[in-house]
Amino acid sequence: MIFQPTSIMGVWMIDLERHSDHRGFFARTSCQREFESHGLNARWVQCSFSHSHRTGTLRGLHFQAAPHAEAKLIRCTRGAIYDVAVDLRPGSPTFQRWVSAELTEDNGRMLYIAEGLAHGFHTLVDHTEVAYEMSEFHQPESARGVRWNDAAFGIDWPECAERIMSERDASYPDFPC
Repeated sequence: MIFQPTSIMGVWMIDLERHSDHRGFFARTSCQREFESHGLNARWVQCSFSHSHRTGTLRGLHFQAAPHAEAKLIRCTRGAIYDVAVDLRPGSPTFQRWVSAELTEDNGRMLYIAEGLAHGFHTLVDHTEVAYEMSEFHQPESARGVRWNDAAFGIDWPECAERIMSERDASYPDFPC
């Protein structure tokens, strides 16, 4: 794996090192030693998967509050997403800033998102699937979210004819929540 820091401390772009032959390719997507050598939490206790039927589906911005804050490792396994992480850590030099990445089934890139950041994504094609690994178990009482288009963040989301969201995600408050 090739780890590249982003403009927000604790958010890393991870490219796969593909080993190809006539059958296809093989690539490692997680290695505790490699994550820890970059100072990243490599404790994956829960994995989740989402399928979005249509382009323009927006999921997020989600996070878990302390003491159940979670790191996430995001990978698009089918289709394509515009993935976003927002720094919600008071005192961080990048507080309220965001970073985005296009994750696709073809590029195989992953986004590592540290504890204390919100995460969301927008699907770029129909029938998109996303795999998540989380460092903490889901705790409903700690589940939180902030509004996807909060002016405090100024996220530049892709344009779309129709934005498809859950009622919960559409009703999240502005930050701070």
